[in-house]
Amino acid sequence: MNRSDHGVRCLRCAGSSIHLAMGASLRARVPDLARLDAYELSARGPLVAFLRRATHSLQVSEFLPDVALGSELGGIRCEDMQQLSFADASFDLITHTEVLEHVPDDRRALAELHRVLRAGGILMFSVPMHGGDVTIERACLRDGRIEHLLTPVFHGDPLRDGAGILAFRDYGRDILERVRAAGFEHVEFCAPQIAPAWLALREVIIACKAST
Repeated sequence: MNRSDHGVRCLRCAGSSIHLAMGASLRARVPDLARLDAYELSARGPLVAFLRRATHSLQVSEFLPDVALGSELGGIRCEDMQQLSFADASFDLITHTEVLEHVPDDRRALAELHRVLRAGGILMFSVPMHGGDVTIERACLRDGRIEHLLTPVFHGDPLRDGAGILAFRDYGRDILERVRAAGFEHVEFCAPQIAPAWLALREVIIACKAST
């Protein structure tokens, strides 16, 4: 993966290259944003601000330990991607960035996202990619406890006062197969292009739920 985007921030919105890639991909690939009910699996940041302006409605959430699912703490709704509290077919669009690698059971999480999308709905997200074809499992849950398969890797989390959050896997390009296995169609990588030409944005993943 090209790392020339590392540390890049938009001077207007403070968005990272990931946020810029998501915004560019949404504009290019998702028609009629203003008519869509959207769900973003974070509660703040440039992507949230963009979706608030661009969509008909926006639901946001974070995973908050020791907070009941579907309830709020400090105005932030708590959700676990593996067991969402929303009803079936609640949203037209779901987005998330750099979240799925931190979920113990990503296959169950993808199935939940498929469940709460409406027919014809769109899923768009990003994950860190290690550049190979096959996903590397770094940790798993066994009998409710984390078992490390490789040296633990933690990513920063602004909601946890700088404390890291465990990465359960490093994704390869076979992530597309995991998304298809959850029932999604037209699953592909999207490589958006924006100015300046030298800025190589991250690929994002886009998928659709069948319209019937």
